[in-house]
Amino acid sequence: MTQGFVRYIGVAAFTAMAVACGGGGNQPASEGGEAPAQLITVDGSSTVFPIAEAVAEEYGKANPNGRTPTVGISGTGGGFQKFCRDEVNVSNASRPIRPAEIEACKMAGVEYIELPIAYDGLAIVVNPKNTWATTITVAELKTLWAPEAQGKILRWNQIRASWPNRDIRLFGAGVDSGTYDYFTEATVGKEGASRGDFTSSEDDNVIVQGIGSDELALGFLPLAYVEANSSRLKIVPVDDGKADNGNGPIAPSAQTVRDGTYQPLSRPLFIYVSRKAADRSEVQQFVEMFFSRTDLVQEVGYIELTPQIYELARKHFSDRKIGTAFGEGGSQVGMTLEALLAREK
Repeated sequence: MTQGFVRYIGVAAFTAMAVACGGGGNQPASEGGEAPAQLITVDGSSTVFPIAEAVAEEYGKANPNGRTPTVGISGTGGGFQKFCRDEVNVSNASRPIRPAEIEACKMAGVEYIELPIAYDGLAIVVNPKNTWATTITVAELKTLWAPEAQGKILRWNQIRASWPNRDIRLFGAGVDSGTYDYFTEATVGKEGASRGDFTSSEDDNVIVQGIGSDELALGFLPLAYVEANSSRLKIVPVDDGKADNGNGPIAPSAQTVRDGTYQPLSRPLFIYVSRKAADRSEVQQFVEMFFSRTDLVQEVGYIELTPQIYELARKHFSDRKIGTAFGEGGSQVGMTLEALLAREK
């Protein structure tokens, strides 16, 4: 699992260069006077990137005379900006589309098909040398990350008295990231609300490097990045304080994310496909591979959806179902895909 994930992460720099240069892999063929295949352009979430890049690579193998899709990393928010300007065909997202993004797409005449593709858990992580932070509560995470903590909550013992009187150094996703949006909604209670004095990046590998080299660091990351760097990071189980959510602190895993006991930091991941682009045969084949090659989700370290949800997503695409199933959109903590499935029936 993690070897495949590392392999796909390693091509990120090349992919970004290809996008910047307008490259798309192999050159298209134009035999028999047919128009050459158009380039499929994908951008958005760094969390979804490994899945989309794996699918793009398999698409390229299946179409050796075509053009391998380019997959960029602009963060969920940055990807939606490009998508709603009709600059990319597919937007990777680690949260549902926001109301402002819905309006931007509407104003530009960009219709979209929302497709869930995997589950993910946001892991709270520290450096392996950290011997004191063996668990943490959602209330403690709020104390640590709330806007009013800026410049005030600076030491470990301010979170829990038994922890050392030493500096705490924070790492997390950049503000254009859906991971940031979801984390703040889940812990602080308001999407996009947090202290600003932490080291942030749209590239999750930067956060891995920061926490992995600092004994006093704490941060949040998609579970797949943690599993791919297990020797450099240590997971801190989270207690959400609710009696119906298992017994005490729970660590993220494929099982606890899928069964919903790892709360409130479990979430679905999405791709949004341009309705206009969806009629192109090459885009249809690319999107279909997200459903026919669900093994790639596990290979790159994420958690597969149930067959029923994949089938519903596939039907939404074939029916060209427009819009979002999340009402007003945005991060919606606690909303499960199973609940959406029941609502869609």
